[in-house]
Amino acid sequence: MTAANHEGRPVRTAVVGLGWAARSIWLPRLRRHPGFAVNAAVDPDPASRAAVAAEFPDIPVLAAVHDADLAQVDLAVVAVPNHLHCEIAAGLLHKGIPVFLEKPVCLTSAEAEQLAEAERVGGARLLAGSAARHRADVRSLLASAGDLGTIRHIELSWVRARGVPDAGGWFTRRRLSGGGALVDLGWHLFDIATPVLGSANFTQVTGSVSGDFIARDSARVSWRAEKAEHGQDGQDGEPADAGVIDVEDTARAFLVTDDGVSLSLHASWASHEERDITRVRIDGSAGSATLRCTFGFSPNRLEHPELTRTEDGRTRRIPVPDEPIGTEYDRQLDELLAQLRDPAGPGRAVEEARRTIGAIERIYSSARAAQEKPRSYRP
Repeated sequence: MTAANHEGRPVRTAVVGLGWAARSIWLPRLRRHPGFAVNAAVDPDPASRAAVAAEFPDIPVLAAVHDADLAQVDLAVVAVPNHLHCEIAAGLLHKGIPVFLEKPVCLTSAEAEQLAEAERVGGARLLAGSAARHRADVRSLLASAGDLGTIRHIELSWVRARGVPDAGGWFTRRRLSGGGALVDLGWHLFDIATPVLGSANFTQVTGSVSGDFIARDSARVSWRAEKAEHGQDGQDGEPADAGVIDVEDTARAFLVTDDGVSLSLHASWASHEERDITRVRIDGSAGSATLRCTFGFSPNRLEHPELTRTEDGRTRRIPVPDEPIGTEYDRQLDELLAQLRDPAGPGRAVEEARRTIGAIERIYSSARAAQEKPRSYRP
């Protein structure tokens, strides 16, 4: 872990949104990292503030962003519910505060343009991305892609056996989440394909969604404190509508880029499978590389990641280091320090978000068109 500082000192950081992600992922890691100093934690929910104050008594806890002294903030880590991402991040960017935004960066293409405008007007940098790209096994897979010749196809799959987050809370209400497994897990999958696809755009997109498991109690996530998330439901001043479930638990899609690379995607919060498994395969003219592992924090996982290379009918295993669950987030913080100093950084996160949310919107559009089409009668 590097100890790089911001202008000779740690990056003074405000964490905005104190739900599960902030309390379990970001606050502990930011406090341990020598390159960051947490000087504010913000959330309108009294219970969330109380939980953070009890666990991290040295961090000032505030009810609103405007209560913070933004002159003492070098970076805001925004980890609020999805529907507030654009509003809060754009407001901070307009004030000249760099923002690291948890995925999904935005819920619509229009929100991507709002973030681009806020970055331009405020002169501050938007940073984003999922931690999956920073896993050691994913890095090994991406490094092997350079030896596969011309890339022809990428297979992306993250299928949980059981893992519907916060069923009946904001995660499963489209108005607040923007979508289900496609937005939640699919964003990670698109993000790890970006280094291979580069700036290529998708010219063909088709997809389907389903919700066979989402209402089953047995399909709910087991590794996060769901009750804490419900405190966020009504914070935008609208009724909480607790219990509403109108998103998918599974999405499947097939896409083709403008330079002819195809991509298949399968994201599921729950399924008939025994384990939660992530599979990424890259096929090229000179061979293929396949990674089987488990993204995220689920205890129902593959014990060790498996990376293989296949060519001319022979498959060999490529060793990858085992690392503690969550190490990718520590690595991502190191990368944030480098990104803050990178003169080529502005605009990069928005450009990647444009491509990702554009693809997600088109998958949902394709799925809706298929669902609305009258079915042929079969006796």
